[in-house]
Amino acid sequence: MANKRVAIIGAGPAGLMAAEVLSQYAYDINVYEQKPSAARKFLMAGKTGLNISHAEPLAQFIERYDRSEWLKPWIEKWDAVWIQDWMISLGIESYVGSSGRIFPVEMKAAPLLRAWLKRLAEQQVKFFYRHRCIDLQGTTVTLQNQNNQNTETFTQQYDAVVLACGAVSWSQLGSDGAWQQWIHQSNIEPFQPSNAGVLHVWSTFMESCFGEPLKRVHAWVDPSQITHGDIVITHYGLESGVIYKLGRALREQQKQGQSLNLFLDLLPDVEMPLLVKKLQGGKKQSLTNIWRKAGLDTAKINLIREVVDKALWNQPDTMAQQIKALQIKLEGFRPIEEAISCAGGIKQEALSESLNLKEISGVFCCGEMLDWDAPTGGYLLTACFATGRAAGQGVHSFLER
Repeated sequence: MANKRVAIIGAGPAGLMAAEVLSQYAYDINVYEQKPSAARKFLMAGKTGLNISHAEPLAQFIERYDRSEWLKPWIEKWDAVWIQDWMISLGIESYVGSSGRIFPVEMKAAPLLRAWLKRLAEQQVKFFYRHRCIDLQGTTVTLQNQNNQNTETFTQQYDAVVLACGAVSWSQLGSDGAWQQWIHQSNIEPFQPSNAGVLHVWSTFMESCFGEPLKRVHAWVDPSQITHGDIVITHYGLESGVIYKLGRALREQQKQGQSLNLFLDLLPDVEMPLLVKKLQGGKKQSLTNIWRKAGLDTAKINLIREVVDKALWNQPDTMAQQIKALQIKLEGFRPIEEAISCAGGIKQEALSESLNLKEISGVFCCGEMLDWDAPTGGYLLTACFATGRAAGQGVHSFLER
């Protein structure tokens, strides 16, 4: 009897993890990737040092996700410790940085990916590059082979299909969202940019500050959730990991039709009474000098001059309040194409517990296609790995039935 056949659409981390799970069994596994090579976004992420997971306590780790209860069983099973052990099985050592982020010792994605693809090939997983999936009818897949000058279109029937097609950011690396036409729109939460910069229109006065950091600030949208770190002033607004962490709260404001407001404490280590005293200065001191002595650097001083009404600058009490809770009105996010990741995707209620699409039996989904989101810091990759493995196990259970 011939082996059952599985197609995996997309050779990113989620698709490769699904392939790894299924390669333990006697299935014919074909991985189709529309780009000339595998895991291009994974390699791009690794250019600045591959942050693959995070070593913080598991309960805290899981809370970083906006669909934490949905992802929890898979993240608990394939957590940061599991990922480090898995890397060792591929001959890749890892370490935990001072921030708790986990990196390969070599700081690169390419050696890990090479070892992973080699092992999958040894386990008889077949890869077909420059093969674009253009249609899906049940578990019948229509593909375009773009390896030749003449594009060849053909159809293949499979026993199960795994969709690991990514979301819609960084489409030049493969995740173009074309798969949305195969699934009923009511089952998809519209995509929004996540882990992206925010927009604010500056006057020409701020041009000298573009690229400068606002160092060691506290930032919040809702005062019950304050995050801290550095924020970079850019020509379009603001960007940094601090901004990314606040993205969920800002999107919630946007969803409710509210104006987007970011609040900054520019001097979180200086208590209000002391700050008021420092801002009183002396009669012969310039305003800039008073502000410098209070602890503000050039970037922070320029931001205050940009945002705060000039009539308030000589009022120490009012200025202390401004410095401790500076309000910046935002116009939105950078385009989704530039976002590191996306919020939105296939809704939880459209999928079975094993990630089978309820509307198409035998078709499983994983990775960034699903409606979950998280900040950067290893959370995105961890969930892609975990949902890929969950989909792989789901396919195996389905085929065994």
